Amino acid sequence: MQGTGYLAIWSDLAPEDETDWAHWMTREHAAERVGIGSFLACRVFRAQGAAVNRYFILYELADEHVIGAADYLTRLNAPTPWTQRIMPRIRNFVRGGGRVAASAGLGQGGVIAPLRFDHVPAFDASAATTELARLDRVVAARVLLTDTETTSIQTSEKGMRGDDGSFTALLLIEGLDETAVRAALHRVRKALPAGDHAAIDALSLYTFAFSLSKRLLPD
Repeated sequence: MQGTGYLAIWSDLAPEDETDWAHWMTREHAAERVGIGSFLACRVFRAQGAAVNRYFILYELADEHVIGAADYLTRLNAPTPWTQRIMPRIRNFVRGGGRVAASAGLGQGGVIAPLRFDHVPAFDASAATTELARLDRVVAARVLLTDTETTSIQTSEKGMRGDDGSFTALLLIEGLDETAVRAALHRVRKALPAGDHAAIDALSLYTFAFSLSKRLLPD
């Protein structure tokens, strides 16, 4: 990931809204967000085998302060007409942003496991990501920590969605294929207390769908 900050978002869509959402994301929203000064890149993933059309969006930020910065909050409080049409249709919205606490590996994988925690994991983040990134066909591993106070700032966009969910920490494992990422999750499961096992067992993997880097934006 570029930078030391992040913003992670999950959402569900009804089948009849998916094309409009996909066009909004790829033709307006991603460019609008990445165009903000300290937003560096955006990647979009779709859940494998999910009963609903569930998406995971990962924004790479210059630092952890971006999600509370004036230019981003100004945009959140001035949604475009297309955004105003989309936001009320989104369901099961989960959002969190903050800092990259640990990172190991290079590049980006086509399959990703985004494992959320409602607490700070007990394992050593640096040691865990280093170990995971050394596994066969695992590209990178990262631990991200949410700034809960800044993430919960009320904005016009938030008001259009209803109740947002959030999280305390996020473990991201990126790999070349599903088998590699599942094997990495099995390694993580053995290191976590029993109370965290259900979240791993129920976790959907996500496949890459779209990306946009700031350098690709028109001048």
